[in-house]
Amino acid sequence: MASLEKANVESPHTTWDFVAHGHMDEFTLGGLTLRRATFEPGWRWSEDVGPIVGADSCPAGHVGICLSGQVTVRALDGLELTFGPGDIFVMEPGHDAWTVGSEPCVWFDAGAAIPAKRP
Repeated sequence: MASLEKANVESPHTTWDFVAHGHMDEFTLGGLTLRRATFEPGWRWSEDVGPIVGADSCPAGHVGICLSGQVTVRALDGLELTFGPGDIFVMEPGHDAWTVGSEPCVWFDAGAAIPAKRP
């Protein structure tokens, strides 16, 4: 690994579209994957991402920050939180999520790459 690495959010290393309602840009530096997700109104993980990764709930953990819009996340244990602009979050694998309202939700999160059967 180089002692310094750089990427720009306008040039993602990988972009993948959800089934509908948004997309995710991925950047990998020093073995860490940073994701910028755009969840359009109507987005729901179990409907827009689950079919792509072949899972009923998100298999990835997340640490990140919400920049705009709102999304509600429900963990498998039933705990439910809504995140909005400026909220910093940690979530374990095993959750569903959906946008709230008519504004897209944009967030950045970091962690291991999301296991997927996507292209």
